[in-house]
Amino acid sequence: MSDVLGYKGKRVIVSGCFSGMGEATARLLVDLGAEVHGFDFKESAVPMASFTQIDLRDPATIEAAVAGVGGKVDCLFNCAGLPGGGGFPPLDVMKVNFLGTRHLTEQVVPLMDGKGAIVSIASTGGLGWSRRVPVHMQLLATQGFQAGLEWCEANMDQVAEGYAFSKEAVIVWTQFMGARLIKKGIRINCSLPSPTQTPMMATFHATSGKDVVDAAAEPLGRYTTPEEQAGPLVLINSDLAGVVNGIVMPVDGGFMGGLSTGQVDITKMMSGAKQSA
Repeated sequence: MSDVLGYKGKRVIVSGCFSGMGEATARLLVDLGAEVHGFDFKESAVPMASFTQIDLRDPATIEAAVAGVGGKVDCLFNCAGLPGGGGFPPLDVMKVNFLGTRHLTEQVVPLMDGKGAIVSIASTGGLGWSRRVPVHMQLLATQGFQAGLEWCEANMDQVAEGYAFSKEAVIVWTQFMGARLIKKGIRINCSLPSPTQTPMMATFHATSGKDVVDAAAEPLGRYTTPEEQAGPLVLINSDLAGVVNGIVMPVDGGFMGGLSTGQVDITKMMSGAKQSA
C-alpha cells in the first residue's frame, strides 16, 4: 500500500508548472515518484524529467511539446490559465484557458493508448455554464484550434472578458467528453477551486473587486493554498479514482454547499460586483 495512488513510474504531463496550482501539482507528483514532464510559458524550477516552453496561444508549440515527450502518457494535468483583465485580451484568455487546453488534450489522448486520466482546473467563476449550454455546444462542435478561435471571434458578445466564458467552456467540455473518452478507457474531470493565493490573485482583486473574491472564500473564511488545490487534482487522476469520470469537483471549503443552502450570502458577492463595476 506504499503507492496507493499509483504514480510510481507513471508518465505525466503538467501544463502551467511555473507557479501556483500547477507548480504545486508538479512538485507533489515528483514526490510521488511520477515521471513528470512540464509545459509552461515560463521555465519552472521544479526538478522534473523534462520541461518544455510552450505558448497555449500557439498550437504549433503545443504539438511540438507533446511530440517531444512521445511514448505513453498516463495522466494529463491542465493547470495553465490566465485571469480575465489584467491587460490580457479576451481572446488570449480564451486561447489559454480553453482552446489551447483543448488542443493540448487532443494531442495527448492518442498517447494514452487505451488508459489514462485527464484533469483540468476550471473555476467557481464559471458557475454560469448551465445557463449557456446551447452556446457552449456550438463552440464544442468546432474542430481544431483555428475553428474554435474563429467561433470566438464571431461571438465576442458571449466571450466578453474571456475568463468566465472560458471556465464555463472547460466545465461543459469536461462533461461532454467524459461520456466519449471513457469508451477509450480515458477519464476526464475538472475541479472548481475557490479563491486561491496564487500570482493571479492581484488581478482578480483589481478586476472583480476584493469583496467579491472574499465572498467566494466563504464559509472557509480564507483563501486556499496551491498545495490544497493540488492534492485533489492528484487524487482524481490517481488509480484510487478509477471510475470517477466527467465530474465537476468543487474544491472550495464548502462554498458550493453554503451557496445552495443559503449559508453563503450571495448578496455580498453581488454588492461587491456593483462596487467594482
